[in-house]
Amino acid sequence: MQRIGLLLFAALTLDGALAFAPGVALSLKQTRGCRLVQPASISMQLDPSKKETTLDKLVGPKLFKSVEKVTGVHAVPIVPLRIVSGILMIHHGNEGGVLPANFGTEAFKGFIDFIMKPYFSFLPGDLSLWAALHDYAEFFGGIFLAIGFLTRPAALSLFLTMCGAVYFHLASTGLQGFPLGHVPSYSYNFEEPALYALIFLLFFFNGAGPLSVDSVIYSNISAEAEEE
Repeated sequence: MQRIGLLLFAALTLDGALAFAPGVALSLKQTRGCRLVQPASISMQLDPSKKETTLDKLVGPKLFKSVEKVTGVHAVPIVPLRIVSGILMIHHGNEGGVLPANFGTEAFKGFIDFIMKPYFSFLPGDLSLWAALHDYAEFFGGIFLAIGFLTRPAALSLFLTMCGAVYFHLASTGLQGFPLGHVPSYSYNFEEPALYALIFLLFFFNGAGPLSVDSVIYSNISAEAEEE
């Protein structure tokens, strides 16, 4: 009886090991003809005819996979991000009027008196010219970014402008208890330009993406180069 019990225990242990080692099970199946019942998850992975569903992409291995190339459907979110960011910058760049750098207006004077003089007095030359350069960078840089023309220079100018905005807010209001503190007025000042800066840095490195003037120009230039 003891010997029979040991044999039954060995058989159960072998079958359990085979269930979790399909590669070993396959070789043993060929040699000793044993019957193996594989788990459903393993059989799905081994079945190439099984079509991957959206649920598989959300809870399967691809949940942890990063996109290596931003092309095709992965480039779709880039378009509204570029256009909306550019339009918002256009709105930021028209101090005191519809166009940028409206010298003599109260809004432009206020920008110089309350922002440029207290926090950017270290800049050389006339501060009104630096304020105008800030407006031009946001206004025209926003237009170029939105349509995707000269995207990398436009994104670089906007990135540097946002770095200046981050410096201003940190110098005037500090970190505001970041990251866990509560701001009583709900005015989280430096976080918005910091997020903008990262967006513009993304477009500086990656370019405009689809549905842009740059992509049309590059496709024409590359086609001509291939013909030559």
